[in-house]
Amino acid sequence: MNVEEAKKSGLKLMEESKAAILTTIDSEGTPITRAMFNLRNKEQFPEFSEVFKNEQNQFTIYISTNTSSSKVAHLSKNPRMCVYFCDAEVFKGLMLGGTAEIIEDKELKKKIWLDWWTQYYPEGLDDPDYTLLRMEPDNARFYYKLNQVNFEL
Repeated sequence: MNVEEAKKSGLKLMEESKAAILTTIDSEGTPITRAMFNLRNKEQFPEFSEVFKNEQNQFTIYISTNTSSSKVAHLSKNPRMCVYFCDAEVFKGLMLGGTAEIIEDKELKKKIWLDWWTQYYPEGLDDPDYTLLRMEPDNARFYYKLNQVNFEL
C-alpha cells in the first residue's frame, strides 16, 4: 500500500468510524485516552460534512468538549494530541497526531454546534463550558492487514 492509497483509505475510515479515540498527556506525562464523538462520521453527523469539505487540510479534526474537562487542562499544558479512528472488526486504523488549538471564533463554534448538545452545555452555544478543539494533524499512521504506512501532513 502506498501513501496515496493510505490517505484515501484513512479519509474513508474517518467518515465511517463510530468514535474518535482521543489521547492527551496529563501533567505527570501519562497518556490519557478516551472515546469522543466522531464529528467526521457522515452518517452520525451529516450536518458537518460541508465544514470538513472546506478545510485546507483534509484530515482536520474538530472535537467538542467541556471547558472544565481534563482534556482542556492537559492541552493547556501540552497541546500535542493524537486521534485514532478504527474499524475494529478488521483491525484497520488511522492515527493522526498534531497540536490542538482551542477555538475562540464564535462563527466557527456555531457551525459546529447541534441543539441536542444542551444536555452537555445547558446554556447552549454561549455556554462557557462549551469548548471546540481543532487539530490540523502533521503526521499520520495508517494500518491494515499487517501494512503500516506513515506519512506527513
